Amino acid sequence: MSHLFDKVLIVGIGLIGGSLALVLKRRGIAREVLGVDLDPGNLEKAKALGMVDSIHTDPCQPALEADLVVLATPVGAIPVVALKMAPHLREGTILTDVGSVKGPVVKALEGALPPGMAIVGGHPIAGRERSGVEAALVDLFQGAKCVLTPTPQTDQVALGRIKALWETMGSEVILMTPELHDQIFAAVSHLPHVVAYSLIGALLDLDNGTTYLSDFAAGGLKDFTRIAMSHPAMWRDICLLNREEILAMLGRFRKALDRLEHLIKQGDGPGLYQAFERAKMAREGL
Repeated sequence: MSHLFDKVLIVGIGLIGGSLALVLKRRGIAREVLGVDLDPGNLEKAKALGMVDSIHTDPCQPALEADLVVLATPVGAIPVVALKMAPHLREGTILTDVGSVKGPVVKALEGALPPGMAIVGGHPIAGRERSGVEAALVDLFQGAKCVLTPTPQTDQVALGRIKALWETMGSEVILMTPELHDQIFAAVSHLPHVVAYSLIGALLDLDNGTTYLSDFAAGGLKDFTRIAMSHPAMWRDICLLNREEILAMLGRFRKALDRLEHLIKQGDGPGLYQAFERAKMAREGL
């Protein structure tokens, strides 16, 4: 069997890292998969589930062997881990990530790693409400989109290999700049998560809010706030790293709420209907 990569090192064996490890192993895309995680128990689970060939709590030693390194840690830790690994990476190794913020991450990686390293920013648009290694799925990326964010410094051969990797796993690859990525995902992903968290927080702050949530929350609230079950540390990092774009989108959202508030105060039924109908038609087109 011909392998796309020889040894792939995955740092962070959670939902995304674990799913990536599973598909690399099951489909023979890599000859060997090395797993790194700070939690030894997590690593043992990954080994028992057949995701990885070897397990490590420190990335430096296995980095010496890898021809591809995938950083699947929380996005705030990506530059820190890369800097720690940098002296141990061999020339020609490709380094990529799966983080939800690209601009500051790619910039930090390009500034931290030595010459001879190929860096390709990546973001698979796939996920679940559940997190952790037990939630990993071999087909998580099948039919999903994956955004790659090359810069003028990106090695084109490395970009082609990472593109081929995601396509082999069944993903549709889209190329864009890191800056455009962060603008788009502040709107379609980061803002909705912030709103979901804040809505639950607002309800909890009501008198008897906990009772309202436990006894009366129906499908609408549960559907709207499903993403508030996502990992808090991950979303803390995303908000801090992409703060300017998220703040810009929060400003736009606040203006939209202000417009609706004004219509409600004025008792403007036709205006409310028009606003709701416009949103309904757009949502039906998704």
